[in-house]
Amino acid sequence: MTIVNDDRIEAAAPKAQLTSQEQEWVEKFMDETTLFLGPDPEIMRSHSIADRSPYEDACIAQGVDRLEAERIRKRIAGALDEGYEMCEAQGAAPGAKWGDLTTAIYTAAGDVSYLSCHGVIAFSAILHHPIRYIVKYWKDEPTVGINPGDGFIHNDARFGNVHNTDQSMIMPIIRDDQIIAWVAATIHEGENGACEPGGMPSGSETAFDDGLRMSPFKIVEGGHLRRDLLTFLQHSVRDPKLQLADLKVKIGAVNRIMQRIDTLIDEVGVETFVAALRMTVEDVDVEVRRRIAELPDGTVSFNQFMDSTLKENILIKLACKITVKGDHMTIDLRGTGPEIFNRAINSPLCSVKSMMMQAILAFWWPDLPRCTSAMSCIDIISDEGTWADAGYDAPMGQSLQASFRGFSALQSSFGKLQFSTPEKYSNVVANWFNQINTFLWGGETQHGDQVGNLCADLNGMPGGAKPFKDGEDAVSPLFCAMADTAEQEVMEEEVPFMQLVSKRLVKDNMGFGKFTGGMGYEMIVASEGTPHWGFMTVTSGAKFSSVYGMFGGYGCGTYPLAMVKGVNAYEHFRRDPKTFDLSMEKVMNERPFEGAKYTTSHMGLQFDVAKDGELYMISQGAGGGYGDPIERDPESVVRDAELGRISPKVARDVFCVAYDEEHFRLDAAETERLRAAQRDRRRAQGKPYAEFVKDFVTEEPPADLLYYGSWGDDTDELTATVFTVNGAERVTRTIDEMPIIMIPDRREVKIAKLEQRILELESRYDDHRATKA
Repeated sequence: MTIVNDDRIEAAAPKAQLTSQEQEWVEKFMDETTLFLGPDPEIMRSHSIADRSPYEDACIAQGVDRLEAERIRKRIAGALDEGYEMCEAQGAAPGAKWGDLTTAIYTAAGDVSYLSCHGVIAFSAILHHPIRYIVKYWKDEPTVGINPGDGFIHNDARFGNVHNTDQSMIMPIIRDDQIIAWVAATIHEGENGACEPGGMPSGSETAFDDGLRMSPFKIVEGGHLRRDLLTFLQHSVRDPKLQLADLKVKIGAVNRIMQRIDTLIDEVGVETFVAALRMTVEDVDVEVRRRIAELPDGTVSFNQFMDSTLKENILIKLACKITVKGDHMTIDLRGTGPEIFNRAINSPLCSVKSMMMQAILAFWWPDLPRCTSAMSCIDIISDEGTWADAGYDAPMGQSLQASFRGFSALQSSFGKLQFSTPEKYSNVVANWFNQINTFLWGGETQHGDQVGNLCADLNGMPGGAKPFKDGEDAVSPLFCAMADTAEQEVMEEEVPFMQLVSKRLVKDNMGFGKFTGGMGYEMIVASEGTPHWGFMTVTSGAKFSSVYGMFGGYGCGTYPLAMVKGVNAYEHFRRDPKTFDLSMEKVMNERPFEGAKYTTSHMGLQFDVAKDGELYMISQGAGGGYGDPIERDPESVVRDAELGRISPKVARDVFCVAYDEEHFRLDAAETERLRAAQRDRRRAQGKPYAEFVKDFVTEEPPADLLYYGSWGDDTDELTATVFTVNGAERVTRTIDEMPIIMIPDRREVKIAKLEQRILELESRYDDHRATKA
């Protein structure tokens, strides 16, 4: 027996020949007895634009002036920006307030034709999946249908979303009973009823822990919000007011955009409007093929690694090879590690693709209209069942871990591809920081409300360095160029915690290079005055750098979580305000609070109940550096030291610069000597590549390392550690032969160790008693 997408069951035996009448009866029976509609593989695996419809063909055949089409695009852009600003100004979710949202217009088939100039490209670049699902499954479904004034909501990443914390409102534009376009708005809502507050649970171990999983369904009917479904959604999350408020905000924004579109259609006519949407999509497709042809033929590789499941330390690989031949580009993700069936880090392929689209439209070719066809002609090869192409039943609460690495792989690889091209459409840039370094929070506020969400500090991701300029400090997230980091003082009116340290740059926290990557800031938070509150962190990269440099530049550092428990810091500050002198480095090294418990760990912290005044401390990361650090202008190094951006040790050991540390005057002669000595050391350490490989490359990973992914580039087999009743075992197999990977519960592992220790101690005690006897 085989099961297809909608779980219809077909016999494996050859079918008997049926008459046309009998075939009609069979199909009618199957349609009426469908057990379950899951994501459609044909829809979900495709990122190519749809074929031109007969109606679009007829509209274009009438002829559309190019200037008129451009005028239509500008009018659409204005409408989308107005809708965006409405969401940002009126939204209740922190994500709405800091610009973590987008609006877009789509062709009748669901292809993105234009996005708002602000916002998250990936949010809209992925919505062709749910739109095509709605058209295929609900348009002719008698119990659903698509009519004027209808609106569809969805958030399930498996049906086409970046991650489940984002919610979309999708509405059709209908003329003469025909769908001619779609308009949508998406907001990062945060709270979605997951096993942990805030919408991005690192603790989820099944797909059911991920919270709301809304396949596309109709929640607005004939212009009216359905109260029964709204009530269901409100009872499914911790913050029912947020769910209602932002549903209304998205509906209002989409309706305003549609009003502007109605006026435009009345001016130019339906046919001209439809033709302009389609022409935009096709023009970008043609231009992308032309630009690919300008790139040098060849293959570039870029491997990323994640160093934890957000519960335990592992090393899991995201492999990426980009091959260019003529006007054809292939992105190959084979070699990526297998999905881990009871950890939250898995991602559906569509989410990874959406972040690739983000890289293409924001960093490769930012001058192009923001539409789906920017990636339509690029082939993507991936093995299903990997953590970047996970299956239906895998938990995906932290899908951004794989998706953001997909972004970095494309950003770095394209920098290498475009380096030699005479005409560049964007600067070569080292990796942007790619982690979610912020606090998620939840509990009961000082106002008695149950809430869960996150701080906007994640948007302060530092930028990568360019060939001629340092990266910008904590400037914006890789997914949104114009997002905000918000003001903590505004949040403190709504939530019961303070950022005792907020947005203070951390010394030496940069990607070193001829041009340095942007610096990140630290954050220290503590709650007070609430009966129940807690924090989470959902970041990897505490042991293995998540961002690399470019052409000799350094990557970012590694970032732990630090906590001070069993103390009320507020009481200390009230007794003696002079003790209010905090930094993660100072607190963890000097340990100023007597009797407190000081801990550090990786930054995968599941929901941790916080008592008044307990400190939680993290740091933003850093952008990658560009070029050799010993080629950096020495005066720039001295200036960084004077400003406190780098330490004397880094100035001397990394940049090989000598200066008077009291007056910050460069010692040019000593600097030249240091740099010449460094070059001599490098030459002495250097060896031919073949010798390096022979000494450095091993046949398999270290025995004690929980490693997942291909080991080497010339293999179709993956290496993984599997856990059975007999303990841990390393296997090397192809993805289709790989067993289900499930990591033991940490508590059970700890209990087993303690029980074993007890048995050992009891045995020693018994031996001791026997000896005395």
